[in-house]
Amino acid sequence: MLIAAAFIGDNVNYAIGDYLGPRVFREDFRFLKRKYLEQTQEYYAKHGGKTIIMARFVPIVRTFAPFVAGVGTMTYRHFASFSIVGAVLWVVSLSLLGYLLGSNEWVKAHYNLVIYGIVLVSIVPPLVQFLKGKLQGDPA
Repeated sequence: MLIAAAFIGDNVNYAIGDYLGPRVFREDFRFLKRKYLEQTQEYYAKHGGKTIIMARFVPIVRTFAPFVAGVGTMTYRHFASFSIVGAVLWVVSLSLLGYLLGSNEWVKAHYNLVIYGIVLVSIVPPLVQFLKGKLQGDPA
């Protein structure tokens, strides 16, 4: 059921992006510019599959990646195949990790440290990518 819920949630989010994207990007607004849509389409054409899978494991990003895939006109077939792989990997790995760590005495004794570690591990990869882009002169 968890895998189905993850898959369905992503699909609803994709459908909303697919529906709203063309309507929102008819004309340029302050933060919604046609240029950004074209950049998104190029990005998802090149990295869309791995983005959909990896986004599952990054809080906040997991909320926006399916929506942006819909806006960026990633084909549904392509999106759905990576979405199901991501859903299975996410549910199975986190369930297994929860089971293994839940019975560990050190984890029980240092629960707060474990939570801080999980948050840190979740935030570091996108932060590193953002900083790399800034150092290379990327305005985003």
